[in-house]
Amino acid sequence: TKGMYEIVAVGNDIEAAVKASSNLGGVSYLADPIDERTLPFRTLIRCVTDSPQDLNAAAGNGMYLVFSRVIRERKTKIESGVPSPGVTAIFPLLHHPTLTHEQSDAHWRDVHAPLALQHHPGMWDYTQLSVTRTLSGPEIDGFALVSFESIDSMKERFFGDDNDRDVIYRDVASFADPNSPRRVVTTETIYGTRPPTPRITWPHE
Repeated sequence: TKGMYEIVAVGNDIEAAVKASSNLGGVSYLADPIDERTLPFRTLIRCVTDSPQDLNAAAGNGMYLVFSRVIRERKTKIESGVPSPGVTAIFPLLHHPTLTHEQSDAHWRDVHAPLALQHHPGMWDYTQLSVTRTLSGPEIDGFALVSFESIDSMKERFFGDDNDRDVIYRDVASFADPNSPRRVVTTETIYGTRPPTPRITWPHE
């Protein structure tokens, strides 16, 4: 089972994000610099480290302790430091006002994940980053990392038909705040493994 605690830093400084994720063997997600819309953040990085302060420069908008849940994993070998194929849409999640964080998260994990696998035909990779603690920045409940093989695939095959759209919209409305921040479309680069693992390992024999 692939899942473990990670630290996620979100911000707007591309240089800081690349530096921190490459130094720590993490994974970076960078929005297209040409996209001029107002976004909740432009960079997200995932690392496993015992020195979270190394992420401060990349965490201008927030830092979170998350538990990663790999729901679907594409089967491609990626060279370290080379941008992954495709695009990853990041959906920040705020819990529904009538639910607790725990209730919303359990629904996202147990009900929404299977529906997403069924109703997003083009989705070739999907990880839920469930926030267990907000270390800095605004409170957030999770980040959905939803990947497609291309921008076109994301536009055309996000849903197969109207039924897919209705099922997903209805389900999301039941566990997420409609005022959750807008999605950020990014390019992923893996600097070690994904999910990330510590750059230094023990025991030292």
